[in-house]
Amino acid sequence: MSKFSRFMKANKVVKNNEKFAPTATLQDENGNPLKWEFRQITSRENETLRDACTVEVQIKGKPNLYRPKMNTAEYLAKMIVASTVYPNLYDKELQDSYGVMTPEELLYAMVDNAGEYQELTVWMQKFQGFTRSLDEKVEDAKN
Repeated sequence: MSKFSRFMKANKVVKNNEKFAPTATLQDENGNPLKWEFRQITSRENETLRDACTVEVQIKGKPNLYRPKMNTAEYLAKMIVASTVYPNLYDKELQDSYGVMTPEELLYAMVDNAGEYQELTVWMQKFQGFTRSLDEKVEDAKN
């Protein structure tokens, strides 16, 4: 028996998908909000999303010095899209019905209430294992 047997993949807890109703405006035949299905993203997927939403910004007054700046809104939208199992936000028919061309635009069109969208982003961050929201971390970094 290996001294690392507890760390073997067979002992890793499986992360189950969860359902959440991000908007009250999409309802079933009984008037209940439709629940969407979400999966947890991996650490590698998260880093890819973060990198895609980060740009180098020049530091004022210091030529040739740059710092990374992440577009938090874009990152959260991409995280939600990457996590969404159902409905399929990449589905052309669904995108066409809302007159949009990307899964992120479709997300914004389907969850078009600002308060509901904010609740979805908070729920998503907790579901993905972030105990503090990204906005809180950004505020801490500024202070």
